[in-house]
Amino acid sequence: MSLKSFHLFFISLSVLLSAGVAGWGFVLFVSGAETLGLIVGLFFALFGGALIFYELKFIRNFKHVSNL
Repeated sequence: MSLKSFHLFFISLSVLLSAGVAGWGFVLFVSGAETLGLIVGLFFALFGGALIFYELKFIRNFKHVSNL
């Protein structure tokens, strides 16, 4: 596995993890009316969006590099 492939795989896993933590925070907020859950949910939703933006920019900048 190349460094480029590993990087894309790792960032994709990080996006999924951020989405899961954001969902957990929102569920925590809805079920218990915890303000901290809302803050955690919003933070990780924004962080996941930033990771998606980063991954798309990475793909665009390194499309000429081989995946081998």
